[in-house]
Amino acid sequence: MSNLKYRIITIVALVLASIWTLFPRTTVERVKRNGVFVYDTVKRIPLKRGLDLQGGMHLTLEIDESKQAVANKSDALDRALKVVRTRIDEFGVSEPVVQKITGSNRLIVELPGIDDQQRATDVVQKAAFLQFQITDKTGALDKVVPRLDGIVKERKLGKTVPDVRGDSAKQGIKSLFTPGADTSKKNAAADSATATNGPFSKLVVPSQLPGMYYVATTDQAEIESYLANPDIQAALPPGKQLKWGSDSVSSGGRTMRPLYVLDSRPIITGESVTDAKPNSIPTEGVVVEFQLSNEGGRKFKNETAKHVNDYMAIVLDDRVMSAPVIRSAIGSRGQITMGGGSLAAAQDLAIVLRAGALPVPLKIVEIRNIGASLGQDSVNKGILAGVIAIALVVIIMIGYYRFAGVLAVCGLTLYLLYTLAALSGFGAVLTLPGLAGFVLSIGIAVDANVLIFERIREELVHGKSVRTAIDEGFRHAMSAIVDSNVSTALTAVVLYQYGTGPVKGFAVTLLAGIAASMVSSIFVVRTFFLIWLNRNRAAETLSI
Repeated sequence: MSNLKYRIITIVALVLASIWTLFPRTTVERVKRNGVFVYDTVKRIPLKRGLDLQGGMHLTLEIDESKQAVANKSDALDRALKVVRTRIDEFGVSEPVVQKITGSNRLIVELPGIDDQQRATDVVQKAAFLQFQITDKTGALDKVVPRLDGIVKERKLGKTVPDVRGDSAKQGIKSLFTPGADTSKKNAAADSATATNGPFSKLVVPSQLPGMYYVATTDQAEIESYLANPDIQAALPPGKQLKWGSDSVSSGGRTMRPLYVLDSRPIITGESVTDAKPNSIPTEGVVVEFQLSNEGGRKFKNETAKHVNDYMAIVLDDRVMSAPVIRSAIGSRGQITMGGGSLAAAQDLAIVLRAGALPVPLKIVEIRNIGASLGQDSVNKGILAGVIAIALVVIIMIGYYRFAGVLAVCGLTLYLLYTLAALSGFGAVLTLPGLAGFVLSIGIAVDANVLIFERIREELVHGKSVRTAIDEGFRHAMSAIVDSNVSTALTAVVLYQYGTGPVKGFAVTLLAGIAASMVSSIFVVRTFFLIWLNRNRAAETLSI
């Protein structure tokens, strides 16, 4: 009796856990309100529908050769396909379609139930090329500024409008970025750099950090036009690179963008990153913490040991995310400060860092919302087929096995609940192939009961008591049940490992169904038999 009590408690606990998993509840999610994405309290849907049932977003991508030609497009696109697929899988979209269009150099990406187009396109397109570079500490740009001013004047580049910003604005900028009295030498260098008042130098304001300058956002386009000129590029310091910062600051009523002078040789790249995850630190805000490989960690530690007290720029897609000072040698762990970015942006950055950088830049040539790939008539027919299949299983089990069949149907009811709860726990999306796998697993569930009931019949024919026949029937049928379910589960695992899209959905549904059928057909149905035997201790016959 004690054993029966624990069995009943276990079944009730599983039922309550399943109901809790499937019960719609409110949660805080990022949703669209009047065309703007905000965080709001929304109802959580445990089981979402796939592309074939509800539609979603369609993207067409191709290689962007605007900056550089790509020699082997087919190979580059194959490698980009793997990276994009990994990113989408980690983005949390179930049942996506990511594939190469046969006969062309394009990829198509279809995401079910996605309405945040900007975030999805950012994840797909972002190059995610990560580098760690040391900021210049030799004043290399200051030394060539007079030459750059001369080239701008000689070639008559950019604007010819005189400087009208006024002394007060300049003084406000200097007061923001100029250190105290202990750094008079740096002040003198800054004054000499700005005193030329040339067409290039008047737009670039030195900061107190080595290799870091500030440019007003209104002047950024002009500076970029200068830097794009071949003569200016030839006059820049050798072995150095100029890169913009990702954040900005305000001074004197104007917004300033940082411009960094960096060593061209990176001390390490993002190829060594093995893991990345977002985090929120009260003192630093939103960050992305990353983990390097063993080899990358050793190299990073050796390189940073050579640059203690220097500033290291963390460069992502040619933008300096942050430039912390190296206090000591850094091992295999580090972090990227998002500079006021959102946690969602940190999550997306962690996704692309884990998936790796794109081998070639991609551009979106088409983006549109798509409806369900199956018509409503097809969906209705699919649901009808599933209902008919379940009804036939119920009728056959009750008609052929009578009372034992009724117990099997009761176990099947709990099986349906357990399977749906398992799918919800996996975050699965319902598609038509998934529903087909669900119906197929129902047949597998009653198949175990058929094996058990036939064995019980044999034991009763041999003259054994009802209780003994039931015990022997479950015990002797176990090996056949395990063999059949394990072989089916291995097939589902192979489909999940090597399949994509709907094939994976079918495999997930089948695996969840197999696990639930083992519980329902063996544990639950046997518990029902024990309850019946406990209430009918003198039973001499069994309706089977």
